[in-house]
Amino acid sequence: MQFSDFSFHPQIQSAIRKAGFDKPTPIQERAIPVGLAGHDLIGTAQTGTGKTAAFVLPIIQRLLTDTSKLGRTRALIVTPTRELAEQINTTIRRFTAGTPIRSATVYGGVGMQPQDRALRTGVEIIVACPGRLLDHIDRGAASLNGVEMLVLDEADRMLDMGFLPSVKRILSYIPRQRQTMLFSATFAPELQQLASDSLRNPKRVDVATSAPTKTVAHALYPVSQHLKTKLLLKLLSTTDTNSVLIFTRTKHRANRVAEQIGRAGYNTAVLHSNKSQNQRQLALDNFRSGKVQILVATDIAARGIDVATISHVINYDIPDTADTYIHRIGRTGRAEREGDAMTLVTSEDNAMVRDIERVLKAPIERRTLQDFDYSAPAPVLNEFQREPRGQQFRQPRGGQPANRGQRPQGSQQPQRRAANSAPQRDGQRPKSSGDNATRRPNRSAVAAK
Repeated sequence: MQFSDFSFHPQIQSAIRKAGFDKPTPIQERAIPVGLAGHDLIGTAQTGTGKTAAFVLPIIQRLLTDTSKLGRTRALIVTPTRELAEQINTTIRRFTAGTPIRSATVYGGVGMQPQDRALRTGVEIIVACPGRLLDHIDRGAASLNGVEMLVLDEADRMLDMGFLPSVKRILSYIPRQRQTMLFSATFAPELQQLASDSLRNPKRVDVATSAPTKTVAHALYPVSQHLKTKLLLKLLSTTDTNSVLIFTRTKHRANRVAEQIGRAGYNTAVLHSNKSQNQRQLALDNFRSGKVQILVATDIAARGIDVATISHVINYDIPDTADTYIHRIGRTGRAEREGDAMTLVTSEDNAMVRDIERVLKAPIERRTLQDFDYSAPAPVLNEFQREPRGQQFRQPRGGQPANRGQRPQGSQQPQRRAANSAPQRDGQRPKSSGDNATRRPNRSAVAAK
């Protein structure tokens, strides 16, 4: 089947040809006809399968077929992260170039005023993260009472990130007479209720979850925790790579890993939710253009990364779920290209490895590197280990000493603060060289509001 076989508007067909698209992917071939027919749809497909075009093209077709409502929001696409929102909007603009159709992205982490102006001016398509969209609704900048088409993209991730209450509230602002398309890499039981609440007699389009195994080679590298960074550097130096995406479990670890890779001479960038939107966009742009060879990211921040040239995905930390593993490796092996997924595993990861192998329906090869010392002892203080918490004596508020009994014999009196040292807040532990490794992550910092 060819894209020319679809009954698209001539301007859409022209944009498709300019984009160099010829043959639709499996999810596009099966989902686009359903979308064009106006049916509700549940699409189960992984990242990198072309699902964005599968819902964007039917939306644009409907908008161009009836241009009598220009300036009114008729389509809403809800997505979990700002990166994914920008990716979707880029696709929309590619296919609406030269048409009167306008779109806007709405997400947190940036100023509200530019978004406010765009919404009040009037756009036909809104691509939004749930929290910031509700902010604009509350301010009166966004109105959803004219929405005819709703897309819930990566719905499983929105549930994982706690957006379900926000999504339900958004649904309450949209007319029930609408077309709804829900897309997800997986379709866990938790999505059943959301689907039944938001869709009417949906058509199912499933692309096998094991599809990445056709283009991605999987490998496990057993290693002790304290040797992970050394093994990672050895892998990078002995592997023919193009663009490499490395996943870590925490933001702090992403920073530390990127720092050590950079010291080894690689052009490296970091992507996580503590970075500003401008920093994150610059990191993505540099990675996409090839200025940066290696991108170190956390799971939430990596949502929406769409770089076709990623040759390797390396899991510095094994993901928490098999579904997350599928999401991660979906960043490589795209568009029928071959890719590699490497995972560094410790003995504590065996249970998760079994879960992943069950999803893949195949065992994953275990590999070791020659000329690597797997028996090297752990340092006195592991680079990612928390420092032991010593006994702390805190001064209560008001400056009066607490009556907590006598200090144990042999314990040292707290040293007086130097005259030129910065004052500490009540109850705050003085900073030390290990603070970066022990500071708790900011719970309020999320990928998108």
